[in-house]
Amino acid sequence: MKTTTPILIAAALSATLSARAADPIYSSKDKAIGGYDTVSYFTENKAVKGSGEHSHTWKGATWHFSSAANLALFKADPQKYAPQYGGYCAYAAAQNDLVKSDPKLFDFYGGKLYLNYSKRTVRKWKVDRPGMIKRGDANYPKLIAK
Repeated sequence: MKTTTPILIAAALSATLSARAADPIYSSKDKAIGGYDTVSYFTENKAVKGSGEHSHTWKGATWHFSSAANLALFKADPQKYAPQYGGYCAYAAAQNDLVKSDPKLFDFYGGKLYLNYSKRTVRKWKVDRPGMIKRGDANYPKLIAK
């Protein structure tokens, strides 16, 4: 009978933990997209902090809104207002990686909202949005399934 060594057990545990699926929605401090109101990007074309007074749970994340009206819009059609790739950095998703985003760095393309990590990634993202979206759309489902 073989004896399992502590090193093998630790390696197996490490592989199991790294194989866990990522959260489908980027959350910071238990708030989807850092507590920013995802509807405000569409209605005001700017990043506006939401409030716990107007919140809703969707896809396992708590979304905050700046008004009851924005909360109602989101509830009626969350797919329309939610950022692509769960609010993770769009450029990183195109590079087959999940990276946090900065909710203040946003872009619209084709009527959809994309968030990015830094001003540098925004510039890289804008060079080839259609190509980035094609790669991000292919990569993101696999990234959250890992």
